[in-house]
Amino acid sequence: MTSAAARRILLADADAFFVAVARMVDPDGAGRAPLLIVGGTRESRGVVCSASYEARQFGVRSAMPIAQALRLCPRATCVPVPRRACGEKSREIRAVLERFAPLVEGASVDEWYLDLGGTEQLYAGETLADTAHRIRVAVKSETSLSVSIGGGTSKLVAKLAVERAKPKPGTTADGVHVVPSGAESRFLETFALAEIPLIGPRFQERLAALGMRSVRDVLPYDIATLGQWFGAREAQWLYERVRGIDDREVEPHGDAKSISRDETFPTDLDDDLALGRELLALVTRAAADLRADGLGARTVTVRIRDRDFRTRQASRTLDTAVISDRVILEVARSLFARVRAARRVPARLLGVALSSLAADPGADQLALFASRGAEDETERDRQLARTIDRVREKFGDASIRPAGLAD
Repeated sequence: MTSAAARRILLADADAFFVAVARMVDPDGAGRAPLLIVGGTRESRGVVCSASYEARQFGVRSAMPIAQALRLCPRATCVPVPRRACGEKSREIRAVLERFAPLVEGASVDEWYLDLGGTEQLYAGETLADTAHRIRVAVKSETSLSVSIGGGTSKLVAKLAVERAKPKPGTTADGVHVVPSGAESRFLETFALAEIPLIGPRFQERLAALGMRSVRDVLPYDIATLGQWFGAREAQWLYERVRGIDDREVEPHGDAKSISRDETFPTDLDDDLALGRELLALVTRAAADLRADGLGARTVTVRIRDRDFRTRQASRTLDTAVISDRVILEVARSLFARVRAARRVPARLLGVALSSLAADPGADQLALFASRGAEDETERDRQLARTIDRVREKFGDASIRPAGLAD
């Protein structure tokens, strides 16, 4: 393992992936106008699954009813989710990335970590940012899709940097943002603690009790002082985290360890019915992605970020892996109720994550004879979920959609 200072880590994140793939699959229907990837049509009153940058400028967001989205952006075109094509394009992008880096790890269908350690002589005289720009050009040339790339000396820094790399209206971002070795602390200073991966809700509460809500609030304290409050182990971890120090390796054959979907609201939501509708939309998307990858999940997590940036979550791990919307939603609703009951304040973000992933449990017939509690998945549940996927693939998401997502 190379030292943290010498590591050269990139994270490639496909730009507006689902929208871009939809435009490739159906260029006449999708066009270049504002685009909504939808679970329904104008007539059937479905919902928005993803929106193009052009549509977002009008205030359109995921899980919004199509009728409302079209009032905000009347010129928008609606098309169904191109799930199969997304899988194919994901594999194409990874194949390009693997030519540039000896280690490539898939973090999700549209994100990949690259470790360029050991390629210094191969790319002699070229900065990490220059290499990242060449990768972007190659991906665009060979797949017709664009990626944004963040980079630095660790996975953590690369993950945070890619958000600064994405070209957005009103910014000067050009698709690449690399944090130089030695500049990690200055970069991390610009983030709230709630934005840093793995600083969970309980730890946030303890930090907030000491007046620490941003990375800048923690940086003045040395490990000894932090250890008085949190203990030696947590103090060491926090000290390194807020400085961008992260020794996790890029796993060359690593697949996504979780499938997550979340939504940040333009206006904080406090109504449980509205939040329940958002939860249903997130579960529907995450479960469909889970099945598309041929996986099942044992652990369901629901995460809420409150208006004061406090993040809270609850998880449950089942005895066996599941794939059906019905069971995942049942668990997610109970977790959502638990988190909301603990602190009922307006929410700025809602998320659902599926983890403890395993191969699709399709061959398991024992569930046919198991107890039939609300959270016991049967073969009928699995067959129904797969049938719905096939119908949506052929006729679009408008053909079958959850009743709770109608206007």
